Amino acid sequence: MASIKLAYIGGGSTRAPGTVASFIRQSEKFAGSEIVLLDLDAGRLDLVRRLAERMIEACGADLRVTATTDREAALQGCDGVLSSFRPGGFEARALDERIPLSHGAIGQETQGAGGFFMALRALHVTRGLVSDMARLCPGATLFNYTNPVNIVAQAVADHSDVPVISLCEGPIVFPLELAEMAGLDPARVRATMVGLNHACWSVEAKYDGEPLLPLLERALEEGVPDPWDRRLLHLAVTMDSLPASYMKYYFYEADMLAELRARSTTRAQDILAEVPDYWAHYREQVQAPEPTLDPARSRGGIFELEVAVDVMDAMFNDRGEVWPCNVVNGGAIADFPDGQVVEVPCLVDRRGARPLTGFRVPPPVRGLLDALGEYQQLAADAGWHGSRQDALRALVNNPLVRTLPLAERLYDDLARAHRPYLPERLW
Repeated sequence: MASIKLAYIGGGSTRAPGTVASFIRQSEKFAGSEIVLLDLDAGRLDLVRRLAERMIEACGADLRVTATTDREAALQGCDGVLSSFRPGGFEARALDERIPLSHGAIGQETQGAGGFFMALRALHVTRGLVSDMARLCPGATLFNYTNPVNIVAQAVADHSDVPVISLCEGPIVFPLELAEMAGLDPARVRATMVGLNHACWSVEAKYDGEPLLPLLERALEEGVPDPWDRRLLHLAVTMDSLPASYMKYYFYEADMLAELRARSTTRAQDILAEVPDYWAHYREQVQAPEPTLDPARSRGGIFELEVAVDVMDAMFNDRGEVWPCNVVNGGAIADFPDGQVVEVPCLVDRRGARPLTGFRVPPPVRGLLDALGEYQQLAADAGWHGSRQDALRALVNNPLVRTLPLAERLYDDLARAHRPYLPERLW
């Protein structure tokens, strides 16, 4: 089994204990490995380290956890780097949500103007990270979970020699969620989804080996009580393909906007209200005789970033397994440029993640994905080395923005709000 040194960027976050739990659950595959937790908040970082050590001890796992606020020390000699950070915290995400809503536009963590400014903030940090990786751990792979994962991967792939694999559970869970909406057993679903991150669509969907879509259509005819479940199932049946749940922001934009504006709080504000209890739970478990994470009091549940652990296992242990990854297309999906980062099944072994080939995007959604792909490229370039004007051009190309006056108003307000987390060239 592989013994590696892994730097975890964001190791003092609310998700970090669950991520360590994911490694512990598969610890026999990484026996003797070291996980270096890196974060800016020394207090929370120390709490996560102590909790991680207690969980490792309780499970008898052959893992070692260290912690530091020094990025150079964390990266020195690493085999891999796991990136899952949020510049500005949930407070910045709340601004990404609220400011667009004040202009009558959707604000979200990865979609619309909010997602765009998350990308700008993330890339400001990522530029320095990959520069340090090239110097301190040449050849190490960046396993990226920092949102928007597709834009981050596009920028790193285009402007750096650091190998990058961006990851998301979406292609695995979206088909299961749709089956559950229709009253079906998710365990009996087998589906393949391709496209862009948070904008993938099924090219195959089976239920016990038979086509799944007719069963979704039958469920609609018999009645689905939840209005959003009904909308997503209707979208799947209409397009003859299972959508990522984020497609609701595009195909039901007006309905989604009305619902978001009617809420008294945004999703980020809801999370912020829960954060103190997460940390209280983690402090309790540090003192517990047998530390156990409660899924109701742990950000994201008991196990986090599991796909990253699975992909690392497949790569470092040369397993030759197929996992959904966000990587450079290289002809895998004929509808996208070869240099576009796409979300596609990949063969993962010691050579990295290589996309399987021969896919086509379902024709009814090709136009939207083309537009999202062009926006992705513009956003990646603007975030990496562009000017404010470049960034504005990228933003107006976002399908949830579209008009120049709106793009200008959104950019002015969001850039002002996020100024501490943006490079001066984007002010």
